[in-house]
Amino acid sequence: MTVIDAPGTDRYPTRVADRPSLVERTDPTVWGGHHTPGPLSPDDLSAHDRDGFVTVPELLTPAEVAAYSAELDRLATDPQVRADDRTIVEKTSREVRSIFEVHKISDAVAALVADERVAGRARQILGSDVYVHQTRINYKPGFGGGGFYWHSDFETWHAEDGMPTPRAVSISIALTENYPHNGCLMIMPGSHRTFVACVGETPADHYKESLREQEIGTPDQESLTALADRHGIAMLTGPAGSATLFDSNCMHGSGSNITPYPRSNIFAVFNSVENTLQEPFAAPAPRPTYIAAREFTPIPD
Repeated sequence: MTVIDAPGTDRYPTRVADRPSLVERTDPTVWGGHHTPGPLSPDDLSAHDRDGFVTVPELLTPAEVAAYSAELDRLATDPQVRADDRTIVEKTSREVRSIFEVHKISDAVAALVADERVAGRARQILGSDVYVHQTRINYKPGFGGGGFYWHSDFETWHAEDGMPTPRAVSISIALTENYPHNGCLMIMPGSHRTFVACVGETPADHYKESLREQEIGTPDQESLTALADRHGIAMLTGPAGSATLFDSNCMHGSGSNITPYPRSNIFAVFNSVENTLQEPFAAPAPRPTYIAAREFTPIPD
């Protein structure tokens, strides 16, 4: 049974107390059941329910990987794109770190996000029509691509965007080989079942700093140690063209890339149309819509 919250109801309070806490999740992970028709098998859906993530070894063909890689290179070197507020650069190297709302900039990425291989899997997991909450390209160049500290996306989307429940799923599509040593995605399997309430009041316009390096909204070391001891840490490696779908509340992160081997991916977040954004639960104002969409039109089947 799905819990329908009244506007403003907060079952996942965060950034409001002086001590962190662990809140056990009451919401499902696979909202439509393990036998919902679609690209994912019942075993895939069971794995996602258990671990909070599921991998797809060959989502894209080699030809598609080459085409999307060329598109990423084009976007990263386009002066207009670089000057856009949607583009985030590294604090030190000034190389492009992320480009947000990339499906509004690139027709090729827009088509991929709406593809049944991608959106269809999100519908299966979330048990409803879905809309795009966020898209971005993450670049992690060799010899200097910065890491992403441990965090739950849902904690930020709840606190700063007003997402009521963790009924959202992300997909990270690799366009380069993901090795253990070039900053691959790390997830604590099963951590999606525990919400870590963080400390620290959200400053105005926090996103301007947090997209480069997040501090507010990151878990404390004691909570991270407890989750790691309980669940362990999975390093998600794989070839270009592979993908990982993961629950919005998974505790995840990635290290810096000091190797010669770049790591880049297309990242899309799908939210249920039954989980649309409210006012932020722990921030003075919503973030810009290129980071958290407030247009809830479903992606067509």
